[in-house]
Amino acid sequence: MHVLANRVMLESLKDGCVVKGSIDDMMTANLGAVFQPHGLGHFMGVDVHDVGGYLEGHPVRSTLAGLRSLRTARLLEVGMVLTIEPGCYFIDHLLDQALADPQLSEFLVPDAIERLRGFGGVRIEDDVVVTSTGAELLTKVPRTLVKRIFSFLSSELNLVEIFFFFSCLLSRGNFLENAE
Repeated sequence: MHVLANRVMLESLKDGCVVKGSIDDMMTANLGAVFQPHGLGHFMGVDVHDVGGYLEGHPVRSTLAGLRSLRTARLLEVGMVLTIEPGCYFIDHLLDQALADPQLSEFLVPDAIERLRGFGGVRIEDDVVVTSTGAELLTKVPRTLVKRIFSFLSSELNLVEIFFFFSCLLSRGNFLENAE
């Protein structure tokens, strides 16, 4: 699911003219880790950040950027509760590293990156419980809030610059419905 979230984010960044080139090549180069350096989510239980993600006999933690931040590689079971937190950030030191890296910089549109420095990023958390048929969304935040945030940001930023953030956020419904 983390890899799918990176793909959706990179597609949105490409639609917003922040990155260019083949999405498959971006995925191979792990460009998504520049913009989403954190893991996609975590278990919830007794504590908000519940432990127990990497247990003996289950897949081991990846060493790849972005993926090494995942809190688990376990197969999900009915009744497990976890967060899904896709995000897109513009972090100066990660952008600088990517712009200096010949493999990653070929995908970046430097003028667009420079315009977005200082913006920070966007991450919205949804909580889900795993069911026998998929997942049930537990988060009860009115989706009209996204429209209100968009309205506020559009008065502060160029619409083209924030388009991809919200296309990424609004496509999350499809992201959850298509996740296997």
